[in-house]
Amino acid sequence: MKPKIWMSSPHMGGTEEQYVKEAFETNWIAPLGPNVNGFEQDLELFLGQESHVAALSSGTAGLHLGLVLLGVKAGDEVICQSMTFSATANPIAYMGAIPVFVDSEKDTWNMSPQLLEAAIKDRIAGGKKPKAIMPVHLYGMPAKMGEINTIARQYGIPVLEDAAEALGSSIGGQRCGTFGDIGVLSFNGNKIITTSGGGALVSANDKIVKDARFLATQARDEAPHYQHSQIGYNYRMSNLCAGVGRGQMEVLAERIKKRRSVYDIYVKHLGGKKGISFLAEPAGYFSNRWLSTIVIDPAIAGFSREDLRLALEKENIESRPLWKPMHMQPVFEGSAYYGDGTSEYLFANGLCLPSGSNLSDEDMARILDAIDSVVN
Repeated sequence: MKPKIWMSSPHMGGTEEQYVKEAFETNWIAPLGPNVNGFEQDLELFLGQESHVAALSSGTAGLHLGLVLLGVKAGDEVICQSMTFSATANPIAYMGAIPVFVDSEKDTWNMSPQLLEAAIKDRIAGGKKPKAIMPVHLYGMPAKMGEINTIARQYGIPVLEDAAEALGSSIGGQRCGTFGDIGVLSFNGNKIITTSGGGALVSANDKIVKDARFLATQARDEAPHYQHSQIGYNYRMSNLCAGVGRGQMEVLAERIKKRRSVYDIYVKHLGGKKGISFLAEPAGYFSNRWLSTIVIDPAIAGFSREDLRLALEKENIESRPLWKPMHMQPVFEGSAYYGDGTSEYLFANGLCLPSGSNLSDEDMARILDAIDSVVN
């Protein structure tokens, strides 16, 4: 069998081992230490906007803490982008809160500002004002944050920005993760940079980040003994994982450049094919192209998304459909949903292609050959 080509596998830069080795040599193995502090500082410098950062065990932990810090309680409603990974919506359920799903728009595939406002008006008319709005930057493409934030301010609802897939993406030069009241990043193994597992909570409000660090370390009060006045969580990033992150930050610009070049190869090879479309960057938008994605219209192309996925799988090449919307998931059956069918169409016809920054020329040749076996 031919070697596996993964869709998005970890890609080390070379200096990660030095930071991890230093942690071993100094016995900083606990979920705190110089690498955690250094990684947070690296992220703050990269993000700009006077950002403050708390390094955490996962992006999901960041979203959960974000909801806690925004005062979401059991029974509250939270507006959530429907087309996303389940980690966006699951923390709403952790809180005992109620998700209200909003569909995507066609320009970025992210939360539709028009449907967002329709949802807010309808929920308020029903006597329940949403407590938070959770937009997502899918596949590295920024959501329409200007419009979303304008609506959020108009109705006095805070924004919890899921930037898990969008480190390095920007709108008008402002980095994703810095648009919301709270932003969240992910460094899972398949992300543009990784800490093995890990995430971060971001805010321009220093108190929010200090509170996040407090809650993430079991909410231990200042005392010589263990004392707790609040429920806390074991959500802090380890010093070892943060060491990997510090090394990864040194090559982030290279990783973004390579991912964008992979996308360009696909566009050059497939852009003229009938029935195949790509997600272009709107004016002023910059995507890290975490994953390269295509949409196939089977009536025009003569083949389906699934035909291509299976052809790639036959050659031991990983690909996958676009995210199945949350309002279509069995676990959220019956949840409120405001949509126009955009996310259903994208799920039915869209495919994520191999996009890793460690793809070789030989890998790309194999992928394109497998694609050509299906594409006329």
